[in-house]
Amino acid sequence: MSNMKLNGRARGGVIGVLDIGTTKMCCFVARREEVASRIVGIGHQIARGIKSGVITDIEAASQAILTTVHAAEQMSGEHLSEVVVNLSGGFSASRMVKTEINLNGREVSDANMRRVLEQGFRVKEPAERTVIHSVPVGFAIDGSRPVRDPRGMYGHKLAVNMHVVTAESAAVRNVANCLGRCRLEIAAVVASPYASGLAALVDDESELGVTVIDMGGGTTTIGVFFDGNLVFADSVPVGGSHVTNDIARGLTTPIAHAERMKALYGSAIPSAADEREMITVPLVGEEEDHANHVPKSLLVGIISPRLEETFELVRDRLEVSGFDKIAGRRIVLTGGASQLPGTRELAGLILDKQIRIGRPMRVNGLAESTAGPAFATAVGLIHFALAEHAEPQRRGRMRTEEPSGLFGRIGGWLRENL
Repeated sequence: MSNMKLNGRARGGVIGVLDIGTTKMCCFVARREEVASRIVGIGHQIARGIKSGVITDIEAASQAILTTVHAAEQMSGEHLSEVVVNLSGGFSASRMVKTEINLNGREVSDANMRRVLEQGFRVKEPAERTVIHSVPVGFAIDGSRPVRDPRGMYGHKLAVNMHVVTAESAAVRNVANCLGRCRLEIAAVVASPYASGLAALVDDESELGVTVIDMGGGTTTIGVFFDGNLVFADSVPVGGSHVTNDIARGLTTPIAHAERMKALYGSAIPSAADEREMITVPLVGEEEDHANHVPKSLLVGIISPRLEETFELVRDRLEVSGFDKIAGRRIVLTGGASQLPGTRELAGLILDKQIRIGRPMRVNGLAESTAGPAFATAVGLIHFALAEHAEPQRRGRMRTEEPSGLFGRIGGWLRENL
């Protein structure tokens, strides 16, 4: 797979990534260094033309992308021809696909490995779905316990479990269309929870079992990591912008003021002092000197139910998937909406697990304003690209079915043999 390199790497190891969110767009330009990658260009601005992680206005989204990428290019002095991009909406719950071949009692060879993996990658999806990730997460011989590398073992049947993440084909094509209008190609498409996990998790967490919950503006995405691999991904169409809209409707205030009140006074957990603390609430359509004065408890009473609903939806998705037990008792919250005071404590109460806030790691050059949970996905896209987790295009066609890197011991072998 040595011919499957990102163009950016050929130009001195420069990589461009684009995080397309419902409320924020962010472009990082990174350069690979000996120890860790260094971010040399940053561009971010308010998103336009996006709803629940899906592009709804091609023209508005294209203009926002162009402005964001241009800012990062100007700062870095680089020109991008392709970017690694995330997908935070338009994908449904991932699934495991099992394929197997006959060994007839022989030893597992490299040829057997290639054959079972190629069979796994050939699993077809409906025309309206596009495969985003298809990753082998475990091998088994004769139905035994999964192993990472079965070469040299004997048996009658060799099976592989493939973790398959798919998205609506239209959603992926719309992203490609917007980037094409900006004279950019897609180097790889990455599910947001996968990218967030690459940036915010430590090795022991991804090995022992952990759930990443990326709380964005329009969606909350879920990723379960176990044994070093992403084994489940899903999303719920609720995010921080829904909280803002609830505040605007509940207090009859403009959206901009609702967002400001959420940032300055918002909390997911009520406190005894909330009744005494008063907040000035400008009213929709009124002059600035016409405003209501309400207790902070009223604001918290609007925020808390929406966040409770979000975590209950996440809990239900995990229980239905069956991966809530595999994920253990550890949850890492990332995304801009996770920064609201009390969110960590509320998540712990509803999900009954140990919670920590995840921030991007293993990268240099981040400014303080871009080092928080809101930028975990963008940093994860850099890790995905630089660690050869990218699935680049070949001959103009997006390659999403084959891996070019894996967590686990066989990653290097796969890169050389597939």
